[in-house]
This record gives sequence, C-alpha cells and structure tokens, in this order.
Amino acid sequence: MLKVGITGGIGSGKTTICKIFETLGVPVFYADTVAKEIMVNDAILIQGVKDTFGKESYLPGDILNNKHIAGIVFNDAGELAKLNGLVHPAVFRAFDNWVIQLPEKVPYILKEAALLFESGSYKMCDKNILVTAPLELKLDRVMKRDGVTADQVKARMDKQFTDEKKIQMADYLIKNNETDSLINQVMDLHQLFLNTKP
Repeated sequence: MLKVGITGGIGSGKTTICKIFETLGVPVFYADTVAKEIMVNDAILIQGVKDTFGKESYLPGDILNNKHIAGIVFNDAGELAKLNGLVHPAVFRAFDNWVIQLPEKVPYILKEAALLFESGSYKMCDKNILVTAPLELKLDRVMKRDGVTADQVKARMDKQFTDEKKIQMADYLIKNNETDSLINQVMDLHQLFLNTKP
C-alpha cells in the first residue's frame, strides 16, 4: 500500500484534514498521539528514558513524570535530541506494527506527524503532504484552542522547521487558508493516491 506522510506547523489544521481523509475510509496513524501512549506502555522506551534521564522519570506504576522530563529537555536542545532519539524509533516500530495489521486491500494510508520532516520519518513514506496556513490564522487558532499567548505559540513554532523549508521537502501542498476549498484539495489528492502505485 502507498504510505503518505502528512504534516504542518502548529495551528495549520492538519488534524482537521486527516479527519476529512478518514471520512473517505483512509486509515490514519497519528504519530503524536501514539508517542504519548508508548511513553507509558513500550517497555524498551520506558527503560531507555529511565536510563537516560533517571528513574524519577516515571512515577510508581510507570506513569510518566512530565514535570521531571520537561525540566530537563525544555530549554536544552541536546537533552531534547536525546529524548527524541528514544521516542522516534519507538514510534517507527509502532507504525510498522500498525501497517502490518491493516487489511491488504487498503490502497493507501496517512501517517500524521508534527515533526514528520524534523524526525526523518518522511523518508519512510512514499509521498508527503504539507498543510500550510497564514501565520496570523495559525496564531489565532492555537491561542483560542490552547488558551495561550501569541509569544507562547511562536516559541513552539520556533522548534519546528519553517514552512519555506518544509515546502521544499513536500510532494504536495494543502492550503488551509479559509479561501481554497479543503474538500476539493483533499478529493484531488485522494483520487491521485488511489491511482498511484507505491
């Protein structure tokens, strides 16, 4: 089956677009959701986190100690890279296991990930979609959704590649700008993927 990566900066609306694909019967692997799940149920990952960041990384019952981890990696790119070096391979394993369990007749699937390009996981996909949106629209969406300030949103954006960089790495663009029809853009890609061999 064809494996299609889909990503977009914070507030771009990539999850909304994935939901449209899902209504068309396309299976979607949500890498960021899976990453949170495997932090507490993947024994190899849990041990790796404990070995790297200390036993106090987990509370009794293997409950992730978010405060401890955040305190280490939040303002330290090197420590964050170590954490990503543990989490990303575990997500790759989970993705491979997910794909194996899908029916063979599925023509294509989507792998949704905020850091698709940054993590290198785009290389595991046959094609990649980038969802873009104007900066002001992205800021407005995230501020309303998360109850945060524009500066807080921009700080998160700074941890991701710019759209300009991602456009050069993507095969297809979906413009989520409240002008171009999302349905039409999704349907065009859906038809294309149905007729594309991996």
